[in-house]
Amino acid sequence: MSEIGLVEIFSIGEAVALIGTLFVIVYFSRKQAQSLSVDIETKVLNDLAERMHTQVEMLIGRPQLTKVLSKVDAESPELAYAYDILFTFAHAFHMRQRKVLNDNEWIGWVRWYKSAFKHGTLMEIWQKTIEMEKWFDPAFHDFINREIVSVTH
Repeated sequence: MSEIGLVEIFSIGEAVALIGTLFVIVYFSRKQAQSLSVDIETKVLNDLAERMHTQVEMLIGRPQLTKVLSKVDAESPELAYAYDILFTFAHAFHMRQRKVLNDNEWIGWVRWYKSAFKHGTLMEIWQKTIEMEKWFDPAFHDFINREIVSVTH
């Protein structure tokens, strides 16, 4: 039987340490890549939300442009502002889905919207003025109907 010398033990230890280091590097590199992907998605969504907000500002200034988007017979700055409010909340909803908003921030948004739906005209606009399912993605539409509209009635 051959004996393993001290040099061989150190060589094996060095190889194990190198392999372990490689696994740690690969693990953290993957985590960094996933985080970067979420950051890029969030930046794109923020850019789109800013663009949408700019377009709604034009609608508030010139409500007659609302007919470009919807044949609703209501040329009012209130309707354009309601679009902006709802698109902002949809953006917050999507940031929550991507885990950008923490629980406390999200609870604040939900409380604000429940109050707006209960005390303002958003409920009426959401339900009667325009067909919201055409303007918002299904997940957000379902969330509003399930968590906001049903609770504020």
